[in-house]
Amino acid sequence: MDIEPQARYDALVIGGSYAGLAAALQLARARQKLLVIDAGVRRNRFVSTSHGFLGQDGRDPSQIVADARAQLLAYPNAQWLAAQVRKAHANAGEFVATVEDGSMVRARKIVLATGVIDELPPVEGLAERWGRSVFHCPYCHGYELNQGSIGVIATGPNSLHQALMLPDWGQVTFLLNGKFEPDAEQSAELAKRGVSVERTKIARLTDAATIEFVDGRRLDFAGLFTASQIRMASPLAEQLGCAFEEGPMGAFIRTDAMKETSVPGVFACGDAARAAGSVALAVGDGTQAGVAAHRALLFG
Repeated sequence: MDIEPQARYDALVIGGSYAGLAAALQLARARQKLLVIDAGVRRNRFVSTSHGFLGQDGRDPSQIVADARAQLLAYPNAQWLAAQVRKAHANAGEFVATVEDGSMVRARKIVLATGVIDELPPVEGLAERWGRSVFHCPYCHGYELNQGSIGVIATGPNSLHQALMLPDWGQVTFLLNGKFEPDAEQSAELAKRGVSVERTKIARLTDAATIEFVDGRRLDFAGLFTASQIRMASPLAEQLGCAFEEGPMGAFIRTDAMKETSVPGVFACGDAARAAGSVALAVGDGTQAGVAAHRALLFG
């Protein structure tokens, strides 16, 4: 779609994954003039099936997004632009977004659903297996391991939480890899949960989910988990002056209960605006943001 010069909308949704689509649907159904701008890079693009989302369990996540987009664009007041927004700022009571080709879009309200990027531990072979045999969320991927052996690759203190949770999904080995050392109390918690502890450093990942240690030993697992760190996938929230909060995985955009940021008229939802997320949580977040943005259009 080509946008007209200096196009003006009631609402601009930046990011067209689960949260952005959910926000846009509410605004479209409220008959607002709406534009979604999406760069087409979903956080969960590496996985083949999505789990834990009511009514969509086990589906290809790309198909969930494709269906949602088609349903959104059935509303004549909703438009879609496949592009990346480079800049955004407030100007004279509205917001101006500059797209990668230099064109500008004006909107009375903005919903940021820009997502995050996972910063993975620098273990050889891990990035290639991310979302396939190496995961971060047991609720999304634990059940499919069929109570098999699970390895948790430590990245720091936050990994203890993963190691203590995952025995509900299988037999767990906590691979410290020189990144964490449990104290006596933590060791007792791990033992109580039946978690084995492996202190030898990891050399690489091979096959589907095999760990090769620096001493030459190998351990085969049904799947592996690790706690990634996150960073914003877009600089727009910072450009607009939104406040951030620090979470266990990294900074995220601060919002109130209605998903409005510290900047009036700017709303944020999805993984960029919460400490942890999933498809189901992103959809709920986006729904709230879309409703709140519409109410702000009505009542200020």
